[in-house]
Amino acid sequence: MTSQDTAAEDAGEQLTLLPAPQAAPRAARSPGKGARPVGALEISSDLPVARVVLDLSPHHLDRTFDYLVPAAMAAGVQPGVRVKARFGPQEVDGFVLARAEHSDHDGRLVPLKRLVSPERVLTPQVAQLCRTVADHYAGTLSDVLRLAIPPRHARAEAAPSGSEPVAPDAPAAPSADAPGAASGQEPPGALTGTTGSPLSPPAPAGEGPAGPARPSEWAPYRGGAAFLNHLVGGSAPRAVWTALPGRVADGVPVQGARGVGGRGAGDEDPAQAVQHWALALAEAVRATVTGGRGALVVLPDARDVDQMARALELAGYTARTARQDGQFVRLTADEGPSPRYRSFLAALRGEVPIVIGTRAAAFAPVQDLGLVACWNDGEETLAEPRSPYPHAREVLALRSELEGAAFLLGSVSRTVQAQALVESGWAREVAAPREMLRARAPRVRALTSVELASEGAGAAARLPSAAWRAVRDALGAGPVLVQVPRAGYMPVVACARCRTAAHCGTCHGPLMLPGPGAPPQCAWCGALAGAWSCDECHWTGLRSVRVGSGRTAEELGRAFPGVAVRVSGASAPGGVIAAVGPRPAVVVATPGAEPVAEGGYAAALLLDAALSTAHVGLAVAQDALHRWLAAAGLVRSAREGGQVLLVGDAAPGPTNALVRWDPAGFADRELAERRELDLPPAVRVAAVTGDRQAVDAVVARVGLADASTTLGPVEVTEGAGRPARGGPGRDPSLQPPVRTIVRVPLREGRRLARELSASLAVRSAKREGGSVRVQLDPKEML
Repeated sequence: MTSQDTAAEDAGEQLTLLPAPQAAPRAARSPGKGARPVGALEISSDLPVARVVLDLSPHHLDRTFDYLVPAAMAAGVQPGVRVKARFGPQEVDGFVLARAEHSDHDGRLVPLKRLVSPERVLTPQVAQLCRTVADHYAGTLSDVLRLAIPPRHARAEAAPSGSEPVAPDAPAAPSADAPGAASGQEPPGALTGTTGSPLSPPAPAGEGPAGPARPSEWAPYRGGAAFLNHLVGGSAPRAVWTALPGRVADGVPVQGARGVGGRGAGDEDPAQAVQHWALALAEAVRATVTGGRGALVVLPDARDVDQMARALELAGYTARTARQDGQFVRLTADEGPSPRYRSFLAALRGEVPIVIGTRAAAFAPVQDLGLVACWNDGEETLAEPRSPYPHAREVLALRSELEGAAFLLGSVSRTVQAQALVESGWAREVAAPREMLRARAPRVRALTSVELASEGAGAAARLPSAAWRAVRDALGAGPVLVQVPRAGYMPVVACARCRTAAHCGTCHGPLMLPGPGAPPQCAWCGALAGAWSCDECHWTGLRSVRVGSGRTAEELGRAFPGVAVRVSGASAPGGVIAAVGPRPAVVVATPGAEPVAEGGYAAALLLDAALSTAHVGLAVAQDALHRWLAAAGLVRSAREGGQVLLVGDAAPGPTNALVRWDPAGFADRELAERRELDLPPAVRVAAVTGDRQAVDAVVARVGLADASTTLGPVEVTEGAGRPARGGPGRDPSLQPPVRTIVRVPLREGRRLARELSASLAVRSAKREGGSVRVQLDPKEML
């Protein structure tokens, strides 16, 4: 206090205040409540707040976070770009969803740390799809974004873009009031107007660069021509398509077995025919592009992607690579990081109108999307094994609704989920009449014990006399396919004297024989058991309980001397064979690894049918029928002498459906039974699996989970009877994992997902112990 202040105080006057220190000028005005720039970093004056979704898995952090945008990054930080941001003590990856003028956050905002790339890899449409998928499966947005956006490859991103996208063959899609549009008189899924439609049909797939015109692949199907007309017209029909069996249409050439672009297993028989389903999908894609829109096709594996790529080439399109421009790209994990990211960028930048790929391609950023198609939705590879476990079929269905795109779900069989879409009216059925099916399908016989009763002792053999004679006769006309459910040599063995199952002395897993003359080996831990002896009778001899593809090939080689025997499978010495030629040969394959034969197989044996339906589960019969039909569809038609023999006493439902070639009827009966029993897909189901206390805590916070909707908890094992943690030798004091099932009516499905997500958010916020996995719409409930 100064002397002047003292005098003023004595006189009763107000004290003079010292002047306040001048604050440093702000780099930008406050973008929100309590927001402050950090240090001397200059903040953007235009839309200074970035809303960012961070790569954080906990459910209670499943939201956007506001950050300040430094002025130096203002031009590059746009919605969809990758950034680095400070979250607590660490730097976290994230995507910018939006820029804003103000923030609703009451605390202090911090600036973004780094702009990773100015490439806007997350489009608004894909961001909305990822949010919808996360909500549908009670997951987090960051988990879905990991599935949707491939890892960045800087070198591919820095490469110059290719040429502009090829203009479509026809004018752009008509306005919303055009015939067949969603806003018109017909519903989005309508497939009426097969004849007399005002829309011009697309050009045949074989016209122009691909060669002379040929009949449409959709001509044999009821509603097929109308579906193509709607695609050309710019509307969004939804169809569930049951494809006819057949290897290739008349007049379509074949190419070498190395596959498209040099992919596929090598084969001395140069024959990789393009199957009918791939040609039909290519024609649907062509109709969509002709209408001025993009197309997306999701397939189960790389072999099917090769088939689709070849069909598109026959339709006049070229694959885009690093060395050449084209109209379509492939998105598969097998492509490698750089080619995959390059293909992703080509779709993102609008350089190609067509994308084909495996399950992750369902999120591909195709511009002006007009068609989403999924082939063989019954394959397990289309179900994502990572959280939140979405299925490509459901992702594409959601995307069809969000973006107003046409939807096509095709298969040689039909899943119960696809049948539910048809019965609900959400999609229409596209199928061939019975007379056309009989003309294209092979003859199917079921060699059950009743059928073989007159064969005598030969009926008890794994290869009955009737099957042996059929193979012998068919080898005179071409190759024969033998489908075996299990790979390996002898995947399961038992004591040769008392028939007790042989187990490993280390982990108690099942023993197997990996090859002829090889010592027994544990199927779980891989430990050798050369000194094994039976725990019951101390015998050291082993006998086969299950026979794999390797042992089957050995037996067939002895049964048909002088005939080439080839094995196709992921674990086979030669891997998965892409195609075989027309010469006589026996091809032994596991499900999903059947090669395509030039001219089709003369016959097919489906061995161990009883084993295919011996398991307990909702989808066992459906999966067995799907595997059988996939193999039988590679056989020549009955009028060409093709036949399929199902060997064994399988369940009567799928057996009868195969003999009649009626997958739609089988799916319809399965759905009716599940509806009566309140089983999915007639109800919405959530499976909560993990430690007992953690599962109970999560389920207790779900309002819909009461005594009438909850089943369990029951103890479970994961994968081939293997315990979830620690193996059979774990501490017995540890409780095994349990599973609780919550099932609600379909109308309550979204509420169930929201309540489960909220319960998981409470769990992560409280840091509750134990482990929990939540999966909605699981394939199995047991």
